[in-house]
Amino acid sequence: MRSDIAIAQATKLVPIKEIAENIGLNEEEIEYYGKYKAKLSFEAIQRFSENENGKLILVTAINPTPAGEGKSTVTIGLADALNHLQKKTMIALREPSLGPVMGVKGGATGGGYSQVLPMEDINLHFTGDMHAITTANNALSALIDNHLQQGNDLNLDPRRIIWKRVVDLNDRALRNVIVGLGGPLQGVPREDGFDITVASEIMAILCLATGISDLKKRLSQIVIGYTYDRKFVTVGDLKVEGALALLLKEALKPNLVQTVYHTPALVHGGPFANIAHGCNSVLATQTALKMADYVVTEAGFGADLGGEKFLDIKVPNLEKAPDAIVIVATIRALKMHGGAKKTTLSEENIAALKSGFANLQKHIENMQRYNVPVVVALNEFITDTDLEKRTVIKCCQELGITIQTASVWEKGAEGGVELAQAVLATMNQSGEKIFVPLYTPKMSIKEKAERIVKEIYGGTQLVLSSKAEKQLLDFEKNGWSQLPVCMAKTQYSLSDDPTKLGRPTDFAVTIREFVPKIGAGFIVALTGDVMTMPGLPKKPAALNMDVDAAGNASGLF
Repeated sequence: MRSDIAIAQATKLVPIKEIAENIGLNEEEIEYYGKYKAKLSFEAIQRFSENENGKLILVTAINPTPAGEGKSTVTIGLADALNHLQKKTMIALREPSLGPVMGVKGGATGGGYSQVLPMEDINLHFTGDMHAITTANNALSALIDNHLQQGNDLNLDPRRIIWKRVVDLNDRALRNVIVGLGGPLQGVPREDGFDITVASEIMAILCLATGISDLKKRLSQIVIGYTYDRKFVTVGDLKVEGALALLLKEALKPNLVQTVYHTPALVHGGPFANIAHGCNSVLATQTALKMADYVVTEAGFGADLGGEKFLDIKVPNLEKAPDAIVIVATIRALKMHGGAKKTTLSEENIAALKSGFANLQKHIENMQRYNVPVVVALNEFITDTDLEKRTVIKCCQELGITIQTASVWEKGAEGGVELAQAVLATMNQSGEKIFVPLYTPKMSIKEKAERIVKEIYGGTQLVLSSKAEKQLLDFEKNGWSQLPVCMAKTQYSLSDDPTKLGRPTDFAVTIREFVPKIGAGFIVALTGDVMTMPGLPKKPAALNMDVDAAGNASGLF
């Protein structure tokens, strides 16, 4: 079997003009970024806006492990399989972040014969969206520091500025920095820091905005810091929301690409799911729903993070709940959750498999809690034994859950046909279900966080630091209590401790700090030691990357 990049480079792509025509777009309604990438114009989005919505399928997963789950691969393969069954289908995916691509996680374009293409472009600079977000974020930082230098009319306290700079790389050395050194002409010295671009509130805003006017409004509501008398200061107070929106106007347009099987895919926006809300843009998903009968989308990391945030943060903005949820699991990952070592995952281990199934079971229960039909996709690996597959299938059947194996990495669309048929059948049998959110806006921030901890994570207690307790009092005075909670938590465990695999019990989750993201429209709760600026591993993926004299990339995955 060839590598992902070899398969991608051997695939004969269709000109993006043809992909656009197949979904009803005129050439005037797309903006070319080369032969195989394009952005949709706002006029095209508006023209389709009155159409009926198609069916929405959300793909999520168990807690990720080093063994791999293949959520993006299954998402793409499922959509290809639906098109193979003559169902008009589109994909709505997130854009990869350059930091993890060059770090340890790799890209976000799928794998094998289940990829979105051109893989190299999407995983690197793509259409420049990440750069635009980085520039807008850092332009705001520059404007804040200039305001301090030029007299500070807003009475901003330099010690209480919460807006950080960003870069789309894993660069731990930039987590905490001092700016403004060098004397009076060089600025006002203060502590600052960098987040990774995908953790920027501007990324979240781009992914939740429904148009330029909404984008500008949300940008104006960003809280940048506090005055000496503890009053919050916004971008609107600085009067620079127009300039920031101008930098973002092209990035707001969804990107159109294709899969190995030429299924149209809107790849747009990429907030992390462990530190942000982890979903592709509302604009891309909305547009796909108007263009296709079925839309397959995904949410980052496990169902406890991206899945929960899709349902409690994105759905109210999208105004459309999923018609089905697919939870991806692998036998390898389930064995790790059951205590097996990474070095032994190729060996049959029914005891570890049964123990690790508890993690999948919890995610099934969580997604069912929203009153949405659930299907389990067992993403196959060559090392899976027949007994192991029968064991997982039996465990799901005992819960009354539909489960279907998928071999889309190896077999592409044909390897996902049975999964596609299972998803279609489940949706048809379930009829129209009324979506049930986890909490209501009227609940307090603490009550919302408690509900996530107890009902989704399975914890017994929510613990707030003294700083977090005080912040909640201030947030209530500021009128922010109605906002949803975006939990920043390790992706590896249902708890806030990454070493607690499987289905831990009798644990507390501690929120050390809240961060208001008023423009995005949620409150971030920082738990454990989760970082908003990741670091690189000892042997980053960048060590294997290269380009030959003809410009052909290698080492990407």
